[in-house]
Amino acid sequence: MSDQKRLPPLLKLVLELGPLVLFFLANAYADRFGYADNQRIYAATAVFVVATVVALTVNYALIRKLPIMPMVSGVVVLVFGGLTLFLQNDVFIKLKPTIVNTMFGLVLLGGLYFRKPLLQIVLDSMFELDEEGWRKLTLRWALFFFALAALNEIVWRTQTTDFWVSFKVFGIMPLTILFALAQTPLLLRHEVKKDAAGSEA
Repeated sequence: MSDQKRLPPLLKLVLELGPLVLFFLANAYADRFGYADNQRIYAATAVFVVATVVALTVNYALIRKLPIMPMVSGVVVLVFGGLTLFLQNDVFIKLKPTIVNTMFGLVLLGGLYFRKPLLQIVLDSMFELDEEGWRKLTLRWALFFFALAALNEIVWRTQTTDFWVSFKVFGIMPLTILFALAQTPLLLRHEVKKDAAGSEA
């Protein structure tokens, strides 16, 4: 596992956040290219779909594999973005975060039930934890994914499209970063040291 190719952290961040930032910018400025206000979300969705495909292609070209989360999210973007454009109904793209986060939450809970540490695969994790650490961290992330799904439902059903787009960029990502940082004490408590890993089998 340790000899697997990995993207530099900055490039990984750009590939994961780039399509989302372009989605926000396209929605904000599409009117300058002749789109009516109620059509900006469709221009943004088209940009989002293309940018997602490009990001996944670059990722695969560089390391010859696709991380689970970006790959699953990318497939849902293609399907629901395509439905949004084909049917001219923005509900589909708004449902995408709900579906993706619910899927990840269910997968992680299923892994807990079958005693499989799927979180390490889902998050493309670079750290090693003991069994209790993986169990606790997996449960926390599963609940967090469900919370994000519920929050997305509340926002898109009660706020404007522009607010929801901004929330995707400036709400979900900061919340995810803050949640991940909040898990640092747990990671430090349950980390398996490299030199001790062999003796704790």
